[in-house]
Amino acid sequence: MGSDRPGDCRPAASPALPSDTERAHARQRAVRELRLRQRYARVSLRGLKANARSGAHRRESPLRTRGLALWLIGHAARRAPPPLSQRLEEEWLADLAARDGRLSRLRFGLGCCWAATVIVNEHCSTSAAAAAGSAAGQKAMTYAQHDAPLLPPRAIALLLIACVHTALIAALVTGLRSTTTEAIPTTSGELLPEPRPPIEPPPLPGPRLAPTDRVEVHTREFQIDVPREPGPGESLGTAPQEPSEPSRTVNRIAGGPGAGFPDTTDYYPPASRRLAETGAASVRVCVDTEGRLTTHPTIARSSGSARLDDGALKLAHAGSGHYRPTTEDGRPVDSCYVFRIRFELRD
Repeated sequence: MGSDRPGDCRPAASPALPSDTERAHARQRAVRELRLRQRYARVSLRGLKANARSGAHRRESPLRTRGLALWLIGHAARRAPPPLSQRLEEEWLADLAARDGRLSRLRFGLGCCWAATVIVNEHCSTSAAAAAGSAAGQKAMTYAQHDAPLLPPRAIALLLIACVHTALIAALVTGLRSTTTEAIPTTSGELLPEPRPPIEPPPLPGPRLAPTDRVEVHTREFQIDVPREPGPGESLGTAPQEPSEPSRTVNRIAGGPGAGFPDTTDYYPPASRRLAETGAASVRVCVDTEGRLTTHPTIARSSGSARLDDGALKLAHAGSGHYRPTTEDGRPVDSCYVFRIRFELRD
């Protein structure tokens, strides 16, 4: 094979062979790649068996995604310096072993981004070197041209974009699925105060009746004359009528509460006092000549409040012995009469 120039019969220059250092690096990368594939095969097989038993393979990322991530990391590690590639390989294998073949979302995303960056930079540098070599001719062919990527640049770019999107979607889906919690319905209520019973207005007091201090009862006596049967020798005739006595006037004075009678303030019901209830009740009592009750007092006319009526009865019962009896012509007699008891609030 000769030169490209016509008439030049000189043999073409042979390509440059890699140095010993490059051969050693290539040998180390091949060994690490083989070891990585062997370890990943064991971890993936163990993880698949565990996931098949527990049914967790439905919730984890697919095997192809992990394989693609490891392929990207291995592809980037071959182009990285030996210490960095070895450290990357050890971290990923430790993460896989600790998680039974499952990759953490953070390491998966960071690893894919780092691998994509390394591959893109390598591809750019390789493309630049290839352009410089083609301009200089076949004499500038180096070992880096033999180590060019197998895929075209467009396919590599699309593959990287797909990997990044897949990593982001997987992280979002798994994160939302693990953090989303079912909302527990809560029931809230409000305590309302018990409505107070309406306060009935006190009845209007009736007209005050002036007590009758002196009552004069006029009695009239009637005399019935029965004719006497005539005796023997007596003729029937009209018997002489005796003159009728004039009618007698009785001076009657009605009784009532006397000296020492209890005060209404002591028998005012406390509930009626708080509710500002007022009123007057008419009580009927029967007393003897000494002013003591002969029967239980009764309500002749209600005040409109049961509490006030009860207080009036208690007051009337407590006043036994302090009543002024009714007198007729100055002499006390047994009698029954009605008197009023008024309950009023005083400032």
